[in-house]
Amino acid sequence: MNRRDFLSTSAASAAVAASPRLFAAPPAPKPIRAGLIGCGWYGKCDLLRLMQVAPTDVVSMCDVDKNMLADAADVVAKWQNTEVKPRTFTDYKEMLRQKDLDVVIVGTPDHWHALSMIAAVEAGADVYVQKPISVDIAEGKAMLDAARKHKRTVQVGTQRRSTPHLMEALDRVVKPGLLGKIGMAEVYCYYHMRANQKPPVVRVPDYFDYEAWTGPAPLRPYDAPKYPDAKGDPLPHRRWWRAFNEYSNGIVGDMCIHMLDMVRWMFDLGWPTKVSSTGGILVQKASASNISDTQTATFDFPEFPVVWNHRTYGDPADREYPWGATIYGEKGTLKLSVHKYEFSHTNKTTPILSGKAVIEDDKFPEDRLEKDLERHVASAIRGHMADFLTARDTGAKPVADIEQGHISTASCILANLSMKLGRTLKWDAVKHQIVNDAEANKLLKRPYRTGYQHPAG
Repeated sequence: MNRRDFLSTSAASAAVAASPRLFAAPPAPKPIRAGLIGCGWYGKCDLLRLMQVAPTDVVSMCDVDKNMLADAADVVAKWQNTEVKPRTFTDYKEMLRQKDLDVVIVGTPDHWHALSMIAAVEAGADVYVQKPISVDIAEGKAMLDAARKHKRTVQVGTQRRSTPHLMEALDRVVKPGLLGKIGMAEVYCYYHMRANQKPPVVRVPDYFDYEAWTGPAPLRPYDAPKYPDAKGDPLPHRRWWRAFNEYSNGIVGDMCIHMLDMVRWMFDLGWPTKVSSTGGILVQKASASNISDTQTATFDFPEFPVVWNHRTYGDPADREYPWGATIYGEKGTLKLSVHKYEFSHTNKTTPILSGKAVIEDDKFPEDRLEKDLERHVASAIRGHMADFLTARDTGAKPVADIEQGHISTASCILANLSMKLGRTLKWDAVKHQIVNDAEANKLLKRPYRTGYQHPAG
């Protein structure tokens, strides 16, 4: 065992001994050799949670922003209490070519999820990939097929499935049948998160490879706002990319997937049979952003419909639940968010059962110091990582297995396609096609930029 192995193992073991975990990963005989592709906000967040639940040796890190990469390596070295930093790469293929990683975390923007995740399982690693898993449905199917072909464990970052207070709501309200027959579920987001700027086209900073970052996506002009933490340089990969359909599936792909996936998990819903959606850019027309500012989508499941709404302006329908889900049953109503849940009997406004997010600052005091960490979500990510490691150890499917991530992602993509085409889409889950709609089926796989091969062929 080298010095880094010893320090990593000792530090993690001491932390485990010092504080009981809400979730516990299986004991590891040696540190997990981990790599990270995409070293921005959530990539680092996921990696550090992994380090909190199991002895971890962060071997390699990859990003096309050299400054972001160096900063992430510094953070990891500090966490591992060593001056020896992880190897750094600007090409994930070169990183994976070493074939020395047990686990790879994919924290890239959405348009890079498919290629890097498939390459990681081909290199023999198990993967934790952020949601949504893909930007088109054919990508998602190729990712599922690759995971199964190479017999790798793949967990998707839909961590509502591992959120302590939502797991409690499942056990206290849903499983005992307190809701009665479910009529419908509403999922929604009213955050003002759509970019409303129109910055000029500027020079690409020397430390950032914009061509490589764009990868298989269409190459947009280099326009982005300036961020205080970016030393004045405009950087599209600092969350600005989510404002564009070239790189993402908009707010439906970013926020709806979490709440839709949560409802699917709680009520064991499979594929929707029909998806319809309306909306567009109805208010915020001056921005460069091309994702919708207003959208409604209906996902028809055999059990009950799930209806999504988002607006990036105005007030939320319920100020207590600006992003969440409301489940309507004949006997009561269940409201759920990342912060809390509340169950009320029909015609009673006062909740009789409730719970709040678990914040574990006492067990993990380092959470207080971590930049940009959503502390109310940290316990959920730790639980999700522990579930991932347990699945690796036992051979069982993780709670957010790649197939579940594919269903939730594809459902959101179908909503965007429905809005684009202006009609309801019927989905055949067996054939993986839209029923009797050749025009829509052509949109299941979008063209890649020259020089990149779509994983669906």
